[in-house]
Amino acid sequence: MRIDLDNHTSCVIDLEFLEKILDELTSKNIELVITNKDTIQQINKEYRNIDNPTDVLSFPLEQMDGMPLGSVIICAEIVEEKSKEFNHSFDEELSLMFIHGLLHCMGYDHEVDDGEHRNKEIELINKFNLPKSLIVRTQE
Repeated sequence: MRIDLDNHTSCVIDLEFLEKILDELTSKNIELVITNKDTIQQINKEYRNIDNPTDVLSFPLEQMDGMPLGSVIICAEIVEEKSKEFNHSFDEELSLMFIHGLLHCMGYDHEVDDGEHRNKEIELINKFNLPKSLIVRTQE
């Protein structure tokens, strides 16, 4: 497995599907941390100076041979909330957040780019038959 899973919840994570997404984008490994609102809020405050929980955080590593791409941290509670709100499965919402975070680790940034991040998400959503992601939902 090229995903190093650090799961701090009781949620069951479908690593096989997430590996397919990873394989589509890169040959590098990645760390995936699944956590709760309190922990992701602490991390968000420490690294982004935003004292609120968030759905997904990304921490890319410097690109060197043999190094993993970075870390993606996802809040399982928000995955659960959003999956219910948008009427799709936990696994689908988790996959959307994984894609979003993975693309950030690869250098995509929807806050400053000209739609490249959004377009790449749409491409992956279509390829893997997933529902619309947050970035797509909020920009329609």
